[in-house]
Amino acid sequence: MTQHRDLSVYDADAGSGAVIAAHRSADIDWWRRFETLLSLHLPELAGKTVLDVDSYDGYFSFAAERMGAARVLSVEANAWRAPSGKRDFERVKRTLASNVECVELDVLSISPETIGEFDVVLFLGILNLMRHPLLALEKMASVTKELLVVETLVDMTLVPSPAKALRPRNWLHNGNGSCGTTRASLAGMLQSVGFSNIRTYPLKRLSLLHLVGVPTRAKIAATLASLASWRSRERLVRDLAKSSLTQKHLVTHGWR
Repeated sequence: MTQHRDLSVYDADAGSGAVIAAHRSADIDWWRRFETLLSLHLPELAGKTVLDVDSYDGYFSFAAERMGAARVLSVEANAWRAPSGKRDFERVKRTLASNVECVELDVLSISPETIGEFDVVLFLGILNLMRHPLLALEKMASVTKELLVVETLVDMTLVPSPAKALRPRNWLHNGNGSCGTTRASLAGMLQSVGFSNIRTYPLKRLSLLHLVGVPTRAKIAATLASLASWRSRERLVRDLAKSSLTQKHLVTHGWR
């Protein structure tokens, strides 16, 4: 297993500074991206091939390149098909004089035949949005040589057994999707698709980003409560509180 790199000083690296500056000029929420980057516990990427799935603006693709990856492929579908969807990606690529490659491809179309295989695959913020999460992980496993990094919403954090939560009301977890697995369920799915060594890294609940977002979340909760009938408000507040206590994001490494 590759030794994990300490990313706590990555902000001071020239590479990170360039990525942040480029995304700042593109008006991207780079604080959120950088906090996520630090939470990924990425190994040494020098000389590695990296695949960034559903990359949107390419932040993690460019970060991987600046961390020394020999080749980076950025895959996106829906966001780039919008009229101005790829504008930010192309702007940052020009700013960094980057060699990151890109291809428009749906997640479930990913396979060794369509894009090849990569040492490290980044599958970030997607799993909880997939209608068929296990199939999506099978696709990721098929193109992963060494390490699959999954960052996703997990639910029912007080439940130790494998389980899945399906919530029709996305606002209960701030629009992050309608499907959340438990930590045990995610580990089980990764093992079932061929990863023998699973390591999880829970994200801090009280991070800087979380504290900054408290006023916004409080405003949303107050608006929802005001729209509900008075008889429903107590139940609504209870559901929101329960959601905040039982849902969080989790970073999981699946090693071959």
